[in-house]
Amino acid sequence: MVNDEVVKTPKQKVMETDVVTVNGEEVIYQKYHYFLLNKPKGVLSATEDRSQKTVISLLKPEDQYQGISPVGRLDKDTTGLLLLTNDGQLNHELLAPAKHVDKVYRAKIAGVANDETVKAFEKGLTLGDGTKLKPAVLKILKQDVASDSSEIEIRIQEGKYHQIKRMFAAQGMKVVELDRISMGNLTLPADLKRGEYIKLSLDEVESIK
Repeated sequence: MVNDEVVKTPKQKVMETDVVTVNGEEVIYQKYHYFLLNKPKGVLSATEDRSQKTVISLLKPEDQYQGISPVGRLDKDTTGLLLLTNDGQLNHELLAPAKHVDKVYRAKIAGVANDETVKAFEKGLTLGDGTKLKPAVLKILKQDVASDSSEIEIRIQEGKYHQIKRMFAAQGMKVVELDRISMGNLTLPADLKRGEYIKLSLDEVESIK
């Protein structure tokens, strides 16, 4: 029904101000959709793949709207915060280097990160292939000389291919585990398990923008 009148033709047109109901339930039109996913390991940050599972397959069938895609990419073995939306403009703005959107990760490292590592990241690294990176903020959470390992938190504003892994490789270390905990104003809820997601409210979306 449209405005309490039974629709008798599929050619019926509606305005956004019209009230549309089906079996007594009001149908609310929403152009854009936003989901916050806690990405598990072993899943691709892609919309489709012939042989491997993608993050889209983690959405319920009714949430797999046309145009839904991940904002940026997390490597297959990287976990944590991933935003999925069909809002192309927001997708672009969150990824544009000029927008300076912070992305924070926690990682376990094979190798002992120290003050020299922090200073090197602060200056902005140049990778082996000549790629120059913006300065990054590195915080050392734990050092274990005996096991030659570290736990760190890193804040970057870029999202180049395997960036954090390549940054530590340039310092002679290896990233063992990598988990994104925030992106801009978005943070993962503590009770959101791996592979689960939540719908973002319009207020939350506005805070991102």
